[in-house]
Amino acid sequence: MTQMIPTGSREDEIQIYDLHKSFGAVEVLKGISLTVHRGEVVCVIGPSGSGKSTLLRCVNLLEAPTKGRIFIINQEITDPDADVDHLRTQMGMVFQQFNLFPHLTALKNCTIGQTAVKKIDKAKADSIARENLEKVGLGDRADAFPAQLSGGQQQRVAIARALSMDVEMILFDEPTSALDPELVGDVLAVMRDLAASGMTMMVVTHEMAFAREVADRVIFMDDGMVVEEGPPDQVIGNPQHERTRTFLQRVLDPTHVRPGEEDEAYARRHAKRRAREEAALNDPGLPRHF
Repeated sequence: MTQMIPTGSREDEIQIYDLHKSFGAVEVLKGISLTVHRGEVVCVIGPSGSGKSTLLRCVNLLEAPTKGRIFIINQEITDPDADVDHLRTQMGMVFQQFNLFPHLTALKNCTIGQTAVKKIDKAKADSIARENLEKVGLGDRADAFPAQLSGGQQQRVAIARALSMDVEMILFDEPTSALDPELVGDVLAVMRDLAASGMTMMVVTHEMAFAREVADRVIFMDDGMVVEEGPPDQVIGNPQHERTRTFLQRVLDPTHVRPGEEDEAYARRHAKRRAREEAALNDPGLPRHF
């Protein structure tokens, strides 16, 4: 039976078909196809350079795919005629580096999108923002500027900002990677509560304990491809692919890696990519960024 694209089901909130992304001669994503269902928490794990963040950025078109189709609640965001701004209002994005406006208070960071994009009046926007700051444990810091907040608090403001836009789903791009270890727990606790509330979440993360506890499904990526996916007890607890097992051994038990072994493994995995990069640098007709 021929697959319907898109499926037409309201339960299939993110649909990705044969997604490719190249920067010059370097192919970063190599034919990714997956679906994220309504209320599902999908954690994407894998080594640095595997294409995880690029995949996430393609979902809301912060990066334009080279090939492939992406649907947000059955509307194609990759269609040249798509109302991309409207589709983006359906999904929040939480970045590694918070991306708060430094000159605005926590409250105003949470209201500016509501008033500027959704045209909500200021009083209602303030009420929504305060409610969501309370949800992330920062009701008493509404008038603080980002510089007056810790990294963990800033990231929680970023989550409150996404919630204030009344989104259907949130994309998280390694939301704890820039935080001090002591601050990670508060952010993960907020994300855990969001998952329990039924929020659709696609999370790029190195937090294996969080993925194992909270995810409905874990996707392991390497070299721009999905190597393995399934329930966390399977992918993290009993991986079937040798590459997945090697990655998890190094992440979960890093003290038993021989010095230099990771560098050697990385070099082997990315030898072809380096060759393509060198070729691109020698070709004046190709862009110089990857």
